[in-house]
Amino acid sequence: MIYCIEDDSGIRNMMLYAIRASGFEAVGFSDATEFWIAMNEKKPELILLDIMLPGEDGISILKKLKSDFVTADIPVIMASAKGTEYDKVLGLDLGADDYLAKPFGMMEMISRIKSVQRRVSPKDTAVTRIGMIEVNPEKHTVTVNGNAVALTRKEYDLLSFFMQHYNHVFTREQLLEKVWGQDFLGETRTVDVHIGTLRTKLGAAGEYIITLRGIGYKMVKKP
Repeated sequence: MIYCIEDDSGIRNMMLYAIRASGFEAVGFSDATEFWIAMNEKKPELILLDIMLPGEDGISILKKLKSDFVTADIPVIMASAKGTEYDKVLGLDLGADDYLAKPFGMMEMISRIKSVQRRVSPKDTAVTRIGMIEVNPEKHTVTVNGNAVALTRKEYDLLSFFMQHYNHVFTREQLLEKVWGQDFLGETRTVDVHIGTLRTKLGAAGEYIITLRGIGYKMVKKP
């Protein structure tokens, strides 16, 4: 199920038609009030979220989704007609999985939906342990010294990637490609922001992710 929050009925109907024609179930909402009512009844597999909405805007909705462990893992694709980079960067830094700049084609939208779904689908169910950190892909949990740590989906993906490639050095560009996807249009600053929040949430284990100035990042187990 895909939820589509778009206040323009014409655009919303086109989006819903294209999504359903591609084999997905989809429900549309014109504002945050309708959306939150539906969220209490059923959680979607993905959310298409316009930034400019009447009442509560898309950025506020995104913040709430990513701050609640029940909804933090739901992938979100933001959409906005704004010409500035600010909303795009802000949305991505807050945990959005991708971004559509209006006007966008329906085929592009479907391509991005499928791309995000491929990136967030589980690929390995083996538990990974490095030092104090344990990642359980099957349960989608992270613990540090046995204590649960709540991460956004992108923070989780980033940590999992580092643990699967322990002691390997990656540039910011490589991390964008491997964790966010080849068709991701964000900037390398997004990587820095997510690594900063990930380190904070991991506490002492955050020191496992080290910065190599002028190069990038890698994970090592510190004594």
